[in-house]
Amino acid sequence: MKKRKIIQTSVFLTALAVLLGLLVFSVLASVAFGNADISIREVYSVFLYEIFHIKRFEEFASGPVHDVVWLIRFPRAMLGLSVGMGLSVCGAVMQAIVKNPLADPYILGISSGASLGATMAIVLGVGSVFGGHFVGVTAFIGAMTTSFAVVFIANMGGRANAAKLILAGMAISSVCSAMSNFVLYLAHNKGATEEVVQWTMGSLANTKWSEIQVVLPIMLAGTVIFWSQFRSLNMMLLGDETAITLGTDLHRVRTVYLILSSVMVGFAVYCAGTIGFVGLIVPHAVRMISGTDHKKLIPLSALVGAIFLIWADVACRVILENSEMPIGIFVSVIGAPCFIYLMVRRSYGFGGAR
Repeated sequence: MKKRKIIQTSVFLTALAVLLGLLVFSVLASVAFGNADISIREVYSVFLYEIFHIKRFEEFASGPVHDVVWLIRFPRAMLGLSVGMGLSVCGAVMQAIVKNPLADPYILGISSGASLGATMAIVLGVGSVFGGHFVGVTAFIGAMTTSFAVVFIANMGGRANAAKLILAGMAISSVCSAMSNFVLYLAHNKGATEEVVQWTMGSLANTKWSEIQVVLPIMLAGTVIFWSQFRSLNMMLLGDETAITLGTDLHRVRTVYLILSSVMVGFAVYCAGTIGFVGLIVPHAVRMISGTDHKKLIPLSALVGAIFLIWADVACRVILENSEMPIGIFVSVIGAPCFIYLMVRRSYGFGGAR
């Protein structure tokens, strides 16, 4: 038994090391792709100058090539890393919290709340005091407000449980969607409607280093916190009644996890809009290989999600000539068939039963 545990630990650590290496490779390789015709030599000359300040490559310290590589493509890759990591981890956590394999980071109506905030910002100019990022900021506020509303409603008439959280999320999501459609209906503004639709499709474009400096530490911190809480997350799969018999009350920690997940998803929405399926399919795929132990599931999901979204964004940049496919569309197009395949590939039940 002890020997088997040592082998499992070695396999897990090897998988972590391999995925971490793939992540670094993905970030460095992804900056070489795009519609701009830039050679591999020029791309990495910019990197060598910016990172190591080698005078030999000083000609790449500024100019169009430098700006495309260092100010557009590289921040975009880092945002893909951050958002992919955050959505995948939050998806795994949400699936444990509500004990539902179909749960994703947006199950509490976060995407609908964010869409309502973005709609009000674009159509009505709400939040314009926040400057150039007012659409994202208002969407973040909408996402957080929705999350707190769901938690409040689920706790009315007794403590929140998985079923009440799902029902409250569905109710709030329906209300937010209806309000968004109502605002668009009253506006009679085709330009605003197109902009709202474009925002809801998700995009990693126009990313700034100032955004990365905020969202990346938040996603890393959230991932580490959830990783340290793997015992409580494992306990949630057993249910509240079983947890209570074992001397653990999950009500308080569930609320804390919901709030932390909402913050992570809210920042992902702020930076990239709504991107579906990442938080649903990545935890499923990882769980079928690593099992249900969140000590392994959380870090592996974080790395796989980051790698997946980086390459999904690369595909969006190169699949259409002189244009770019919204990443939300691309992920959904490939995510739905992959999810169906994972379900029918083997007899799979939530919790790792086969």
